[in-house]
Amino acid sequence: MTSPRILVVDDEADLRELLTITFIKMGHDVDAVETLEQARSALAARDYSLVLTDMRLPDGLGIELVREVVAGPRNLPIAVITAYGSADNAVSALKAGAFDYLSKPVRLDQLRQMVQSALGLGSRAAAKPGPAPSLRLLGRSSAMCMVQAQIARLACSMAPVAITGESGTGKELAARDIHALSPRSDKPFVAVNCGAIPENLMEAEFFGYRKGAFTGAAEDREGFFHAASGGTLLLDEVADLPLAMQVKLLRAIQERRVRRVGATQEEPVDVRIISATHQNLAACVEQGRFRQDLYYRLNVIELSLPPLRERREDIGMLAEAILHRLSAPQAAPLLSREALEALRDYPFPGNVRELENVLERALAFANGSIEAADLALKPLAEKGRDGERDRQREVAAAAAADPSQVQASHAEPYRVAPSSLREVGGAAPAPVAVAAPDDDLPRSLAQHLDCVERDIILRALAKTNFNRTQAAELLGISFRQLRYRMQRLSINEPD
Repeated sequence: MTSPRILVVDDEADLRELLTITFIKMGHDVDAVETLEQARSALAARDYSLVLTDMRLPDGLGIELVREVVAGPRNLPIAVITAYGSADNAVSALKAGAFDYLSKPVRLDQLRQMVQSALGLGSRAAAKPGPAPSLRLLGRSSAMCMVQAQIARLACSMAPVAITGESGTGKELAARDIHALSPRSDKPFVAVNCGAIPENLMEAEFFGYRKGAFTGAAEDREGFFHAASGGTLLLDEVADLPLAMQVKLLRAIQERRVRRVGATQEEPVDVRIISATHQNLAACVEQGRFRQDLYYRLNVIELSLPPLRERREDIGMLAEAILHRLSAPQAAPLLSREALEALRDYPFPGNVRELENVLERALAFANGSIEAADLALKPLAEKGRDGERDRQREVAAAAAADPSQVQASHAEPYRVAPSSLREVGGAAPAPVAVAAPDDDLPRSLAQHLDCVERDIILRALAKTNFNRTQAAELLGISFRQLRYRMQRLSINEPD
């Protein structure tokens, strides 16, 4: 069996010699050239398992070679060497299709890890030619076929990926597919919900800590970066990260090194970063809630997942798979034709997560096959949902201007728009009946208190132009408490 052959392209003789010696010690054959033209001649004459090129060459730029290799038929991984602090060059190379990048001065531990990943990718591609199918995201619609093809391509790179899409569209499943199809598939996949970690514990959770670093630190502990070593780290709901943590995360991603709380030295980490959010990160940057430099670091390649209403032809396949999983080990009940048509007509504001919720409820009430009545769906037209959302904005504005107007408007039952389930992914709640003004006592104390709390929160949000941080300060509660209450009361931010 022949050894993998690596092509090194760099005009610095000392660095070429260092790379050549390192690769030979790893058991690989090496060809080293110093110009773009020599690299093109070498690629035409021989087959290589990996190309490593500097960004600045005497007769051109390394990114030109990246584009040529990526556009070629060989599916050859190519990595780049960038000058220290040249983050823009690294991002440009990754967007052009580079497998990975190294910063000068080159660290040999990172170099070896990168070469092993690249060669692992090449051996898998040779064993299984053509794009591998997605493992978890189901669907045969044109939209999902495009997503699955993108996932297969993204698995061949180390570039950071930002997965966007509405709540319930399967962002974590997409991240797991990218990891499963990558050369890192035999290493850990660690998913972190950034919105669920208390702010004062974030640094310790991400980077780990040393014994005695703070009260309660009875022993050394690894963080998420160490737990995902060699594999993939998913930052779910990354838009919820506080600004102070964003600065520390940016450094960890750029330097590929982390320092545990209480430690004095940084440690190298080998982790691929995938982020996910249902929020618009670009808008968060404009609002000052998300750092622009971190946004560009995470959003090198964007993978957008379509909502379920845009791929209704997949509902039958998804429903069958969900019912099989929910019914196991018994046989799954069949969906009647009317039930399937009802599912395809429903807008599913909560996407696949809501579909699963509907089917799980129907499974509990079904007798044999699942009929349309078992689904208990109440579909609304898109216009009706938009009108309900507009009504919620009007209530908020009226609450800020004159609270008495809001109380009068609640003489009729307050109905929650199904679109509000985008945040919580459940079934539409029943209308809340509010006590009439001339009643001595409310018909339901819990519902009455919910109504009062909703009005107060809407007034605070309207007063702060829906700035949740400022609204929380006005109400004397934490940001996370406000977010929880908004989800519980089905209060959405305006589009």
